[in-house]
Amino acid sequence: MYSVDVKRLHNITGHRDSVYTLQQADRPNLFFSGSGDGMVVLWDLEKPDEGELIAKLPHSIYALHQHHLSGFLLVGHNYDGIHLIDWRNKKAGGSLKMTTAAIFDMQSLDHRLFVADGSGTLTEIDLRNLSVSNKVKAAEKSARALAINTVNHDIAVGYSDCYIRVFDAVDLHLKYEWEAHKNSVFTLRYTPDGNFLLSGSRDARLKLWDANAGYIPVTEVVAHMYAINHLEFSPDSKHFVTCSMDKSIKVWDLQELRLLKVIDRGRHAGHGTSVNKLLWTNHNRQLVSASDDRTMSVWQIDFNLSLDT
Repeated sequence: MYSVDVKRLHNITGHRDSVYTLQQADRPNLFFSGSGDGMVVLWDLEKPDEGELIAKLPHSIYALHQHHLSGFLLVGHNYDGIHLIDWRNKKAGGSLKMTTAAIFDMQSLDHRLFVADGSGTLTEIDLRNLSVSNKVKAAEKSARALAINTVNHDIAVGYSDCYIRVFDAVDLHLKYEWEAHKNSVFTLRYTPDGNFLLSGSRDARLKLWDANAGYIPVTEVVAHMYAINHLEFSPDSKHFVTCSMDKSIKVWDLQELRLLKVIDRGRHAGHGTSVNKLLWTNHNRQLVSASDDRTMSVWQIDFNLSLDT
């Protein structure tokens, strides 16, 4: 058995509205944040009090994605498509107005970007020429979350109609669809080995699906009091964290799907409003959380083995 020690290291301020998204940059200590104020800010965990404004856009930002092949930061600008930012050289890299809906998630596979938006559409974009190469509208309600299985190239999409739909990454043909939750599916992640899909929903439930057996259900946990907004794996792939509209962050053992620690305002001076996004970095294994309270917190989480006597 082991114990989990949690310490809040920093409280990062600077945004003027809810912080909706976090994205790792090209070094473990660097990350980006995007907010309802339209600002994209670069932060350094070694100097957390010094944020650098990368972009200021007219509308809120729910999704960011660092494309490592090109070096561009991709910004999902609600109602105005995507923007490419050459953030190292502080200049724009192009834009594409491929939707007038809110953009909720973006993930890439090589030079292809997949975008989930509020119209229920999954769009594939070729980043080499910044053009739409495929588009699938599989639901009337929002496509909220994306996950790409790099082992079998499945693309799982969670929707506000309670369904998860799995598409083939080659041509986006629909492979599986099922009613996964009783409310909107807000977050999806494949386990690091690609064998299972984890889903979190507005119904506060966390569910595990077998990706090698047609996504049959494996187990289910009532994980939070209110909506699960996001989940993120630890750098060593042994643990994961969830965050919720109930203002808490929870630390889990991945193999056993067992709750190990609750991080909240009362016990750890956590956030006072909904926690929207998590980023578990390789910088001393520090965890960053983003909230509706306009702040981000940086957490040190240590797992200590304890021998029975």
